[in-house]
Amino acid sequence: MGGSVNAGSISALPLIRKARRIQGRTLALLDAGQQDAAFIHGLRTDPVRARFLSAVPPELEAQTAWLRRYADDATQAYFVIADAVSDERLGTVRLYGARGEAFSWGSWLLKAGLPAHCAIESALMTYHYGLWLGFRSAYFEVLHDNVSVWRFHENFGATRVGADDRHFQYVLGADALTRALHRYRRYLPQGIRVTTD
Repeated sequence: MGGSVNAGSISALPLIRKARRIQGRTLALLDAGQQDAAFIHGLRTDPVRARFLSAVPPELEAQTAWLRRYADDATQAYFVIADAVSDERLGTVRLYGARGEAFSWGSWLLKAGLPAHCAIESALMTYHYGLWLGFRSAYFEVLHDNVSVWRFHENFGATRVGADDRHFQYVLGADALTRALHRYRRYLPQGIRVTTD
């Protein structure tokens, strides 16, 4: 799965770090940059694909400015999901919110019409990268109305631990994460290869 990030101090808590490229079986995660602004903006302003994400301004420049700020933000890693061979842009995913040995993830959005394995492989890659960084578990929230996504997470092994007026809160603990990676390993049999420079 790659090298250790926490060489040195065993007690150090993991941090979210950007990677230039994370290679999976059929997909790659590419560090998002200003060159991806039009693609990301198109996904996030699509009324069907992005209906469960926070709204974005209608101007492309706002997305470009966000990506410019993101380049200097050491608290998150935002990726464009791409075809592993052609680098055709297919979606997005983001890791953020380091909390002890747990991380959160979201902004998970795929183009319409992709094979189902793209969702599974991109989720697996996200979890593998979290483990590669030294995290042991994950937490996240999903809108009540986003039924297909919270069902996906529950089938994956996440436990619903709370709810508010709009969101369900989930945790995927270390043991459940290990079981899920084993159960779905056929989608990512060789794990991931991480390029950080």
